[in-house]
This record gives sequence, structure tokens and C-alpha cells, in this order.
Amino acid sequence: MQQRYALFFDIDGTLVSFESHQIPPSAILALTQAKANGHKVFIATGRPPIIITNLGAIEHLIDGYVTTNGALCYVGDDVVTCKAIPQDEARLVVADSIDKQYGIIVIGEKDVAVLDPNGDVDMIFRQHLAVENLNLAKPVEHVLQQRILQITPFFDKDYEAELMARLPGCTSGRWHPAFTDVTAKGADKGEGLLAMAQHEALDPQYTMAFGDGGNDTTMIRRAGIGVAMGNAIDDLKKEADFVTTSVDEDGIRYALSHFGLI
Repeated sequence: MQQRYALFFDIDGTLVSFESHQIPPSAILALTQAKANGHKVFIATGRPPIIITNLGAIEHLIDGYVTTNGALCYVGDDVVTCKAIPQDEARLVVADSIDKQYGIIVIGEKDVAVLDPNGDVDMIFRQHLAVENLNLAKPVEHVLQQRILQITPFFDKDYEAELMARLPGCTSGRWHPAFTDVTAKGADKGEGLLAMAQHEALDPQYTMAFGDGGNDTTMIRRAGIGVAMGNAIDDLKKEADFVTTSVDEDGIRYALSHFGLI
């Protein structure tokens, strides 16, 4: 009998093409076949639930979600983990963004706030990444009354290092040149993968993770098999057990076929 695996997929640049903003038909068919063969399918994304709006073609196949880079993980209505940024550090980032005039997305347990003084959030999230539902954003002070799961500030790597030095309770995962995702220390995709495996009574040895960006590094390391997409950053490819073809060159199907899962 074939060993059954738990498969963890990043969304942007892994399942969903940056070019078409769609899941390639080959990936839909591959996941359908993997599921039919008894494997489990999980999402592992930096997106919060409110903006996971591009998976309609495979929603019926998904067993659980690692969202906001591992800060919020759930199966159906069952919350597996929920790790919040320290409140004082969340407020520090918001105050700094107002002072320095860079854009941020603040993700609370229930709502999202957007500060976009330069139009970066609109240009990158709405136009380049085709993110929906940001129009549902609430005032930042309203969201700060909730537990903050993630803050996405729009600045370069140099300023990221400077700010993170002032946030001892946080970690950062960058998957785009223009912004990074800040979560509570201990909240990352790798920890989310392990928490989900424990919750579902799965052996981490039989997990497979697929990613393309810097915020995928921890789950590529933690998974039994780490797969980097052909379009992944070089640092992630160095961490991976296998480098498949790009998302637009049927990379998901190629990897699942390579390992005999379909």
C-alpha cells in the first residue's frame, strides 16, 4: 500500500500563478488525483482567511489551513493554533508606519485595517496580486482592539532589519521585494505544519511542503520533503530537497508525479 502524505501548499507563486492569478489546470488535476489516492491537502499561506479568495477551484479538496504564516491554523471550525503579536509591539509598528509614512496591513482575529499613504498596498495587493476584500478594511484603532495575528509593512530589507531589532516578540517572513509579513515569534509556516500534523495525528516524516518565497523556508525545512518551485528564490531552492518546474510550467504536477503520489 502506498504511503499517504500530508501536502502543504503555499498560494501565491506556488499554487496560483503571479502571471494569470489562477491555479493552472494541471495543478487542479494533480491535487484531485492526489486526494483520490488518499493524500491530505493543506494550504500554508501568508494570507489571512479574509483574503484567501483565489482557491475556488480546489476548495473542496482542502483539509485544513495554515494562514497568516502560521499565526492562525484551523480545520473547519476547529482552531489548531492562534498566536498573537504582543500588543505593545503591534502598536509600535502602527505608530512607526504613521511616522515614517509607509503602508501597512494590520490583521486582527476578525478584521483587517489598511494604511496606504503612498498607494503601495493598492498597487501591489490589488493590482499585482489580485487580492480581493481589502475594501472591507476597518479603522486601525478598531482592529487594534483585537488580537493582532500579522502586520504587513511595505518597506525594503534594510529598514526591515532596523525595525525588527525593536520587536523582540516578533519574527519576519518576506515573500515579496516590496513588503514583509510580521508575526509573533514562534508563528511561522514550519511551526504551523508541525501543529497541523500533530492535530491530525500525522507523522511529520510524511509531510511534503511546496513553496517559492522566503516565508516558506521554515516549512521547507520542517517537512519530510521540501519542494521549491522553479520560480522560487535561490535561497529557498538551496533549502529544498527537490526543485520542481515553475508554477506556470506545471510544477505541482511534476513534483507529485516525481514522488509517485499521482
